[in-house]
Amino acid sequence: MSQTPLDIARQVISAETRALEVLSDALDEQFELAARKIMACPASLITSGVGKAGHIARKVSATFSSTGTPSHFLSPADAVHGDLGAVRQGDLIMLFSSSGESDEILRLLSIFQKLGRSIISISATRNCTLARHADISLVTGKTGEACPLGLAPSASTTAMLALGDALALTVMSLRQFTAEDFALFHPGGQLGRKLIKVSEAMTFRLGENLPVVSQELTVGQALQQVSKIKRRSGALIMVDAQGKLSGIFSDGDLRRLIIADDQAALRRPLMQVMTHNPKRIPASALASQAMAILRQYRIDELPVVDDQDRPIGLIDVQDLVMLKIFDVDQT
Repeated sequence: MSQTPLDIARQVISAETRALEVLSDALDEQFELAARKIMACPASLITSGVGKAGHIARKVSATFSSTGTPSHFLSPADAVHGDLGAVRQGDLIMLFSSSGESDEILRLLSIFQKLGRSIISISATRNCTLARHADISLVTGKTGEACPLGLAPSASTTAMLALGDALALTVMSLRQFTAEDFALFHPGGQLGRKLIKVSEAMTFRLGENLPVVSQELTVGQALQQVSKIKRRSGALIMVDAQGKLSGIFSDGDLRRLIIADDQAALRRPLMQVMTHNPKRIPASALASQAMAILRQYRIDELPVVDDQDRPIGLIDVQDLVMLKIFDVDQT
């Protein structure tokens, strides 16, 4: 009976899962040596590989770069035609080759040894030329390919990629790389937007365009006081005698008040009509956290407070729409 496409797919996934299990068992003290060697590198981590291993080396280099370790990929072919000039004193080399016998990689190995560069190898076993001549050798373990013919690099490259990621993220942890650091390296796209802080996203700020009034005023007095603000938010922020956030009164609240009590609406004390103890968020929080609060409670404005619970700004739903924070959460 012939196999269905689903049967083949599950066999491929099973084969690659086994490759990862083999990799996990193959990890040893050389891994920690490699991580600490990269941590101590005074320059850049250069990765290289040929064919599918080259694609993995390029991706691993990108992961290192985005998590705090300067890194770039060097093509073996381009390296011997002038690109070796990009290699600097203090650079650390990481060479990828499952067999450890690729001619192009062994040629690079010889060149880097002559240049006096330290070399980390990633191969299937240590019983190969590359691993034997590297300063530190990491192995994925020997496993069959997921390819039905047993030929196309598949399980071996999955293990190689996982090993590279494990190394990059271990070094990231050793560096105590924070979410704030991550945001600096990812200012664009969804990742960058998810890590923008409330203080960066809010457009209404104390002393500029944030309408803050005493809770002791009437609705009319409060509106008169903030009337000079050219561009203000859709809500008034109320504070108590100590200057701490005590309430919020939105344009929607005003419309409902006028409809229900049009004769005396402006004479009503804010204390009677404001939303007491409103939701709030610190300036150091992520904008994505503000978005979650706005969605959960179906509100459009969220006061931003300092450590003493004093309002310093307000983040509006439109601030997050402009940053496409809502798109980030939905993907």
